[in-house]
Amino acid sequence: MFNHLKEDISIVFDRDPAARTHLEILTTYPGVHALLMHRFSHWLWKAKFYWLGRVFSHIGRGLTGIEIHPGATIGHRVFIDHGMGVVIGETAVIGDDCTLYHGVTLGGTSWNKGKRHPTLEQGVVIGAGAKVLGPITIGKNAKIGSNAVVVKDVPENATAVGIPARILEEEKAKAEAQKAKFSAYAVGGDENDALNPEVLSKVIHDLMQHAEKQDQAINLLRSQLANITASDSNVAVAFSTKKPTAKSTLKTAKTIKK
Repeated sequence: MFNHLKEDISIVFDRDPAARTHLEILTTYPGVHALLMHRFSHWLWKAKFYWLGRVFSHIGRGLTGIEIHPGATIGHRVFIDHGMGVVIGETAVIGDDCTLYHGVTLGGTSWNKGKRHPTLEQGVVIGAGAKVLGPITIGKNAKIGSNAVVVKDVPENATAVGIPARILEEEKAKAEAQKAKFSAYAVGGDENDALNPEVLSKVIHDLMQHAEKQDQAINLLRSQLANITASDSNVAVAFSTKKPTAKSTLKTAKTIKK
């Protein structure tokens, strides 16, 4: 337990620039006090002194404003900064080198016995006011934004924000996939794309292809018009919306005799 205490104090210097001396940390940091009291209450809990463990945990809650169930498992070099309002449930597991800020809740979503609280893997950082609920796993080195509500697993090295929490990396991937879909003349929604040489090259190439297809269609139409015969002229006159005059009828008749 003393080794844990030494690590809990030393890690504060790495994560809190306001820390000055070991004495200051030992006497004024409620996160350190809460972890120290939890080590003892957890030892009582593991020894099946459940009532004593709960009583000692309750005393720690009153002194620090941090509620940690004696059944929770907390690893090495965990730092609870400020700490007021932090709640950690019975079956929660916190890995090594994790950081929790004030107002964080590691809670459950079920009244059933068994695993019902989150598991934080190594190096997880949870921002102030975040709620991590249910038997989910927060992957190694993941980050949870302040006031986020997390109800599903978060992969390693990911960042989750919002209510309900969404993975920023997944949102970015979705946005890029949406952007990759068809856009008129290959111009995306980003105004900066118009200045991108690759985009401009694609636009010009598409326009040239479009113009080439139009030229081919016009040449085909011209060749078909040049091959119109006399009988085709008669059909055209028959379907004409204008009434044929005597002069045009005589001209057509002469054309047929030829």
